[in-house]
Amino acid sequence: MTTKAQNPKNNHQPPHTDRVNTMDMQSETLAEEELATITGFQMPSRQIQWLTENHWQFVLTGARRPIVGRVYARLKLAGVKASATNAVAETWTLDLANVS
Repeated sequence: MTTKAQNPKNNHQPPHTDRVNTMDMQSETLAEEELATITGFQMPSRQIQWLTENHWQFVLTGARRPIVGRVYARLKLAGVKASATNAVAETWTLDLANVS
């Protein structure tokens, strides 16, 4: 009798699917690694201090970890003062007045 460990054909394991690849699908908020890259700190307390000193807006989770919105971070890093008007996609309408 052969067991699974002895039969290489049965050793195939499905790919790990518990975590979503962040490169494939970005969240609306920065990942912990991204926040550490921006602030230069791994510890949430130091990240909070850096964000506060550099006038970044953030919210805290119940575990006191800072959360920064992705669109806000992109605007902030580009030197654009983030506001409700530039953080939302521009509204447009279809103008067919010049179409014949």
